[in-house]
Amino acid sequence: MNYIATIGLEVHVQLKTRSKMFCASPVEFGAEPNTHTCPVCLGMPGALPVMNHDALRMTVLTGLMLGCGIAPISKFDRKNYFYPDMPKNYQISQYDMPLCTNGSVPLHNLAYPKDAQKNIATPDKEVHLVRIHLEEDVAKSFHFENSTGIDFNRAGTPLMEIVTQPEINSPEEASAFLTALKQILIYGAVSDADMEKGQLRCDCNVSVRPEHKSALGAKIEIKNMNSISGVRRALAHEIQRQITLLESGEQLEQETRGWDDVAGATFLMRTKEFAHDYRYFPDPDLPPVKTDVLVAEMRERVPELPKAKRARFVEQYQVSPYDAAVLANDLELTRYFEAAAKDAKKPKNIANWILNDLQNALGGAGKAIHDCPIPPEALDELVNLIDSGKISGKQAKEVFAEMFVSGKRAAAIVQEKGIEQLSDVSAIEAVCDEVIAANTKPVADFKAGNVASLNFLKGQVIKLSKGKANPQIVGEILEKKLKK
Repeated sequence: MNYIATIGLEVHVQLKTRSKMFCASPVEFGAEPNTHTCPVCLGMPGALPVMNHDALRMTVLTGLMLGCGIAPISKFDRKNYFYPDMPKNYQISQYDMPLCTNGSVPLHNLAYPKDAQKNIATPDKEVHLVRIHLEEDVAKSFHFENSTGIDFNRAGTPLMEIVTQPEINSPEEASAFLTALKQILIYGAVSDADMEKGQLRCDCNVSVRPEHKSALGAKIEIKNMNSISGVRRALAHEIQRQITLLESGEQLEQETRGWDDVAGATFLMRTKEFAHDYRYFPDPDLPPVKTDVLVAEMRERVPELPKAKRARFVEQYQVSPYDAAVLANDLELTRYFEAAAKDAKKPKNIANWILNDLQNALGGAGKAIHDCPIPPEALDELVNLIDSGKISGKQAKEVFAEMFVSGKRAAAIVQEKGIEQLSDVSAIEAVCDEVIAANTKPVADFKAGNVASLNFLKGQVIKLSKGKANPQIVGEILEKKLKK
């Protein structure tokens, strides 16, 4: 029997604010444990929360970037639960009046894992959202051999929860969704979305059903995923686990499971958890939020998004859709390319050098684009030297290598090494005449129809000119002379 998987994601995103959601304690990854706390985020009696307006702005901006509807009035609620990582024994969140509803995240080919990019089931799919709401993060637990420690630095950090519709159909689509969403969040500067730092985490809801049935199967939640590759592996395992149980005649029930990445398996955490278990009620210490001013302010800050940027690169710079996608994939790479291509006569050539030589050199040196020793304008200068015929492509490779090591400009290196390409027609003609006179047999072979002999003669001209003669001009002159 064939089964259909249905997946919905709940993505938690730490916002890039300087202070916490309801207090002035700073947000800083890696600080000494329990040094960024105060009575508010520790839940001390009588401490009152005050809303972080930057967090509100960033959530509204995210909603606008994702095409959400922004509620004219939104409110905060208390979500009651009793865990060691929640110092107040309730979390300030949003229940029935979230800031953002609906919207979608467009997927694109490069967002999928590399091994899945040639077999995408639904190209250009958009995954629709249910809502985006704003809440405070919880503390972080550290489990030692015989004890558990809790760091409350993270407690109270502004956290967006982005909830999708249950319309993702494979682990690969889930991976693509997270990659595309992360890219948009970074474009909008609302989060660094660094999963290694816990700035983007994900709960996965997954069910399977026989393909002839329309009703969804029991929803199983996989909690607290902290890597995109881990989400893919966990979903692949869980889908197969559910199918195996159904085929053996077992009944699945709603439950929450964890993921053991070492064992490559999910494990039971708890069963049957519903919204009413949290006993939501409006937070009495926080007034409702009117969003009209926030929306007007944030509309001015919506950036050009990845999808629009890819289309513009194809149109403006005449690069291929694939090259545009690679260039737009990394915001720093995008900025470098645009700076280099700003005054370029042939932007496509700039793109080729960035995507091939520059990225290879950076990878080999273990550097990121922001550490690149070649400024964008210097790369443009190098490409212009090639396009103008002053140096050959082969010479450019030598110049580029020197630029990457020394940081010198291309023109200076060409002058120092004396490698400027010879493009003077009369000078090349003189060398061609000398080669033709000295190589009567290859000349005769060419005139008899052996076209390959021309390459030999070209090689001789370039050799005689000590590698400086422009190959294209050499070929044109030789062909012209030999056809007389």
